[in-house]
Amino acid sequence: MDEAYAYLTYQQNQRGSAALARDAERRGRGPGGATAVPIAGSWWHPVLRRWPGAVGLTVAVVLVATGAADRETLARGVSLAALCFLGAAALGRPWVGWAGIAVGSAVVVASELLGLAWWVGVGVTALGLVVVGLLRRAPLPALTAQSAAMAGFGGLAVAAVVMDPDAGLVLAGLTLASHAGWDAVLYRRNQVVPRSLAEFCMFLDVPLGIGLILLALA
Repeated sequence: MDEAYAYLTYQQNQRGSAALARDAERRGRGPGGATAVPIAGSWWHPVLRRWPGAVGLTVAVVLVATGAADRETLARGVSLAALCFLGAAALGRPWVGWAGIAVGSAVVVASELLGLAWWVGVGVTALGLVVVGLLRRAPLPALTAQSAAMAGFGGLAVAAVVMDPDAGLVLAGLTLASHAGWDAVLYRRNQVVPRSLAEFCMFLDVPLGIGLILLALA
Protein backbone atom coordinates (compact mmCIF):
# COMPACT_ATOMS: atom_id res chain seq x y z
CA MET A 1 0.00 0.00 0.00
CA ASP A 2 2.79 2.38 0.89
CA GLU A 3 4.46 1.71 -2.43
CA ALA A 4 1.22 2.30 -4.34
CA TYR A 5 0.58 5.54 -2.47
CA ALA A 6 4.13 6.73 -3.18
CA TYR A 7 3.73 5.90 -6.86
CA LEU A 8 0.46 7.84 -7.14
CA THR A 9 2.01 10.81 -5.33
CA TYR A 10 4.96 10.72 -7.75
CA GLN A 11 2.63 10.70 -10.79
CA GLN A 12 0.64 13.66 -9.46
CA ASN A 13 3.82 15.64 -8.84
CA GLN A 14 5.01 14.91 -12.36
CA ARG A 15 1.73 16.08 -13.88
CA GLY A 16 1.80 19.22 -11.75
CA SER A 17 5.36 20.04 -12.80
CA ALA A 18 4.48 19.60 -16.47
CA ALA A 19 1.46 21.90 -16.10
CA LEU A 20 3.61 24.54 -14.39
CA ALA A 21 6.20 24.29 -17.13
CA ARG A 22 3.58 24.80 -19.84
CA ASP A 23 2.15 27.78 -17.99
CA ALA A 24 5.61 29.28 -17.56
CA GLU A 25 6.32 28.91 -21.27
CA ARG A 26 3.07 30.65 -22.14
CA ARG A 27 4.12 33.52 -19.90
CA GLY A 28 7.48 33.79 -21.65
CA ARG A 29 9.51 32.03 -18.98
CA GLY A 30 11.52 28.86 -19.04
CA PRO A 31 10.70 25.76 -17.00
CA GLY A 32 12.95 26.90 -14.17
CA GLY A 33 11.26 30.30 -13.95
CA ALA A 34 14.01 32.10 -15.84
CA THR A 35 12.97 34.64 -18.47
CA ALA A 36 13.08 33.09 -21.94
CA VAL A 37 15.81 34.57 -24.14
CA PRO A 38 14.63 35.64 -27.63
CA ILE A 39 16.32 33.96 -30.54
CA ALA A 40 19.36 35.98 -31.58
CA GLY A 41 18.69 38.21 -34.58
CA SER A 42 14.91 38.05 -34.33
CA TRP A 43 14.76 41.86 -34.09
CA TRP A 44 15.98 41.98 -37.68
CA HIS A 45 12.78 40.45 -38.99
CA PRO A 46 10.66 43.65 -38.98
CA VAL A 47 13.67 45.59 -40.29
CA LEU A 48 14.08 43.24 -43.24
CA ARG A 49 10.39 43.54 -44.04
CA ARG A 50 10.86 47.30 -44.44
CA TRP A 51 13.81 47.07 -46.83
CA PRO A 52 12.06 48.90 -49.72
CA GLY A 53 11.42 51.96 -47.57
CA ALA A 54 14.95 51.87 -46.18
CA VAL A 55 16.44 51.73 -49.69
CA GLY A 56 14.21 54.52 -50.98
CA LEU A 57 15.02 56.78 -48.03
CA THR A 58 18.74 56.07 -48.36
CA VAL A 59 18.74 56.96 -52.05
CA ALA A 60 16.86 60.20 -51.35
CA VAL A 61 19.22 61.24 -48.55
CA VAL A 62 22.31 60.52 -50.65
CA LEU A 63 21.00 62.50 -53.64
CA VAL A 64 20.07 65.49 -51.49
CA ALA A 65 23.24 65.43 -49.38
CA THR A 66 25.62 65.12 -52.34
CA GLY A 67 23.79 67.62 -54.54
CA ALA A 68 23.54 65.01 -57.28
CA ALA A 69 19.86 65.74 -57.88
CA ASP A 70 18.37 68.77 -59.60
CA ARG A 71 15.19 69.85 -61.35
CA GLU A 72 15.74 67.40 -64.21
CA THR A 73 16.28 64.56 -61.74
CA LEU A 74 12.97 65.22 -60.03
CA ALA A 75 11.06 65.57 -63.30
CA ARG A 76 12.55 62.41 -64.73
CA GLY A 77 11.95 60.55 -61.49
CA VAL A 78 8.24 61.24 -61.28
CA SER A 79 7.79 60.61 -65.02
CA LEU A 80 9.56 57.26 -64.86
CA ALA A 81 7.59 56.25 -61.76
CA ALA A 82 4.33 56.94 -63.58
CA LEU A 83 5.64 55.07 -66.63
CA CYS A 84 6.53 52.02 -64.52
CA PHE A 85 3.06 51.93 -63.01
CA LEU A 86 1.46 52.31 -66.44
CA GLY A 87 3.56 49.47 -67.82
CA ALA A 88 2.49 47.16 -65.01
CA ALA A 89 -1.17 48.01 -65.59
CA ALA A 90 -0.95 47.65 -69.38
CA LEU A 91 0.83 44.30 -69.29
CA GLY A 92 -1.04 42.99 -66.26
CA ARG A 93 2.18 41.99 -64.50
CA PRO A 94 3.05 43.70 -61.20
CA TRP A 95 6.74 42.79 -61.49
CA VAL A 96 6.93 44.94 -64.63
CA GLY A 97 6.87 47.93 -62.27
CA TRP A 98 10.33 47.07 -60.95
CA ALA A 99 11.65 46.11 -64.38
CA GLY A 100 10.30 49.37 -65.73
CA ILE A 101 12.92 51.33 -63.80
CA ALA A 102 15.68 49.92 -65.99
CA VAL A 103 13.59 50.07 -69.16
CA GLY A 104 12.49 53.66 -68.52
CA SER A 105 16.05 54.73 -67.81
CA ALA A 106 17.12 53.16 -71.12
CA VAL A 107 14.36 55.10 -72.88
CA VAL A 108 15.65 58.37 -71.41
CA VAL A 109 19.23 57.63 -72.46
CA ALA A 110 18.19 56.51 -75.95
CA SER A 111 16.10 59.66 -76.43
CA GLU A 112 19.00 61.93 -75.58
CA LEU A 113 21.38 59.95 -77.79
CA LEU A 114 18.95 60.53 -80.65
CA GLY A 115 18.94 64.24 -79.95
CA LEU A 116 15.43 64.26 -78.51
CA ALA A 117 14.22 65.57 -75.19
CA TRP A 118 13.96 62.75 -72.65
CA TRP A 119 10.28 63.43 -72.12
CA VAL A 120 9.57 62.81 -75.82
CA GLY A 121 10.81 59.23 -75.52
CA VAL A 122 8.89 58.73 -72.28
CA GLY A 123 5.71 60.09 -73.89
CA VAL A 124 6.00 57.85 -76.94
CA THR A 125 6.64 54.83 -74.72
CA ALA A 126 3.60 55.70 -72.60
CA LEU A 127 1.37 55.89 -75.68
CA GLY A 128 2.70 52.56 -76.85
CA LEU A 129 1.89 50.99 -73.50
CA VAL A 130 -1.66 52.31 -73.61
CA VAL A 131 -2.14 50.78 -77.08
CA VAL A 132 -0.70 47.47 -75.90
CA GLY A 133 -2.96 47.51 -72.87
CA LEU A 134 -6.03 48.08 -75.03
CA LEU A 135 -5.05 45.36 -77.50
CA ARG A 136 -4.53 42.79 -74.77
CA ARG A 137 -7.71 43.92 -73.03
CA ALA A 138 -6.07 44.86 -69.79
CA PRO A 139 -8.51 45.74 -66.97
CA LEU A 140 -9.84 49.17 -67.95
CA PRO A 141 -10.09 50.65 -64.44
CA ALA A 142 -6.39 50.11 -63.75
CA LEU A 143 -5.29 51.08 -67.26
CA THR A 144 -7.42 54.22 -67.24
CA ALA A 145 -6.22 55.29 -63.79
CA GLN A 146 -2.55 54.77 -64.62
CA SER A 147 -2.92 56.50 -68.01
CA ALA A 148 -4.46 59.51 -66.28
CA ALA A 149 -1.69 59.49 -63.68
CA MET A 150 0.92 59.33 -66.43
CA ALA A 151 -0.65 62.30 -68.20
CA GLY A 152 -1.03 64.31 -65.01
CA PHE A 153 2.33 63.71 -63.36
CA GLY A 154 4.15 63.62 -66.68
CA GLY A 155 2.58 66.89 -67.82
CA LEU A 156 3.60 68.64 -64.60
CA ALA A 157 7.11 67.25 -64.95
CA VAL A 158 7.46 68.62 -68.47
CA ALA A 159 6.11 71.99 -67.35
CA ALA A 160 8.69 72.06 -64.55
CA VAL A 161 11.49 71.49 -67.05
CA VAL A 162 10.51 74.19 -69.53
CA MET A 163 9.63 76.97 -67.06
CA ASP A 164 11.83 79.27 -64.97
CA PRO A 165 14.53 77.17 -63.20
CA ASP A 166 13.66 78.18 -59.65
CA ALA A 167 9.91 77.88 -60.11
CA GLY A 168 10.47 74.70 -62.08
CA LEU A 169 12.43 73.16 -59.23
CA VAL A 170 9.63 73.90 -56.79
CA LEU A 171 7.02 72.48 -59.16
CA ALA A 172 9.08 69.36 -59.85
CA GLY A 173 9.66 68.82 -56.13
CA LEU A 174 5.99 69.19 -55.27
CA THR A 175 4.99 66.91 -58.14
CA LEU A 176 7.39 64.19 -57.00
CA ALA A 177 6.31 64.52 -53.35
CA SER A 178 2.64 64.38 -54.29
CA HIS A 179 3.25 61.18 -56.23
CA ALA A 180 3.76 59.54 -52.83
CA GLY A 181 0.02 59.87 -52.32
CA TRP A 182 -0.57 57.75 -55.41
CA ASP A 183 2.01 55.27 -54.13
CA ALA A 184 0.12 55.05 -50.84
CA VAL A 185 -3.16 54.31 -52.62
CA LEU A 186 -1.64 51.43 -54.58
CA TYR A 187 0.18 50.15 -51.49
CA ARG A 188 -3.01 50.09 -49.46
CA ARG A 189 -5.00 48.38 -52.21
CA ASN A 190 -2.11 46.08 -53.13
CA GLN A 191 -2.87 46.63 -56.81
CA VAL A 192 -1.02 47.19 -60.11
CA VAL A 193 2.54 47.07 -58.70
CA PRO A 194 4.17 45.11 -55.86
CA ARG A 195 3.84 46.69 -52.44
CA SER A 196 7.63 46.73 -52.23
CA LEU A 197 7.81 49.13 -55.19
CA ALA A 198 5.05 51.36 -53.82
CA GLU A 199 6.83 51.53 -50.46
CA PHE A 200 10.18 52.26 -52.11
CA CYS A 201 8.65 55.13 -54.06
CA MET A 202 6.90 56.63 -51.03
CA PHE A 203 10.11 56.84 -49.03
CA LEU A 204 12.00 58.20 -52.04
CA ASP A 205 9.52 60.75 -53.38
CA VAL A 206 8.76 62.80 -50.28
CA PRO A 207 12.26 63.40 -48.84
CA LEU A 208 13.81 63.91 -52.27
CA GLY A 209 11.17 66.32 -53.54
CA ILE A 210 10.80 68.34 -50.33
CA GLY A 211 14.51 68.18 -49.57
CA LEU A 212 15.52 69.86 -52.82
CA ILE A 213 12.83 72.50 -52.42
CA LEU A 214 14.13 73.37 -48.95
CA LEU A 215 17.71 73.55 -50.22
CA ALA A 216 16.63 75.86 -53.06
CA LEU A 217 14.73 78.16 -50.71
CA ALA A 218 17.66 78.27 -48.29
